[in-house]
Amino acid sequence: MSFSNRVILVVDDDPDICWALEHVLGRVGARCIRALDGRTALQATQLNRLDLILLDAKLPDMDGLEVARQIHSAEPGLPILLVSGYFYKDDLVIQDALAQGLICGFVEKPFLHAAIIAAMETALGSHPATATAVSP
Repeated sequence: MSFSNRVILVVDDDPDICWALEHVLGRVGARCIRALDGRTALQATQLNRLDLILLDAKLPDMDGLEVARQIHSAEPGLPILLVSGYFYKDDLVIQDALAQGLICGFVEKPFLHAAIIAAMETALGSHPATATAVSP
């Protein structure tokens, strides 16, 4: 799958994680927008035509799943991958979010670059009914 001209919002309060994700995504041709908190992520969603969101679960101003709820309410077709070191793929809250279609996938931190790319391919090639969780 080609990521050329795909616009991806990277949401994480750790600038180093943002840099790492932007580096991986840049190598596959994606264009990245960065948000370091939930409020900025919500604004970026309103102001940009996004193809995908990579969203941290714990942000300084909002819970990542609350950000996902608000984005899903405004843009129900926009795929959101939760990327977290706080939760695990088997956690009930993650399984519930996947089942509800709130997120379309989950990647645990620390992550392998290949795991991010694979999750993105799945997210951009599927719909919430085929949601998955990816381990490093």
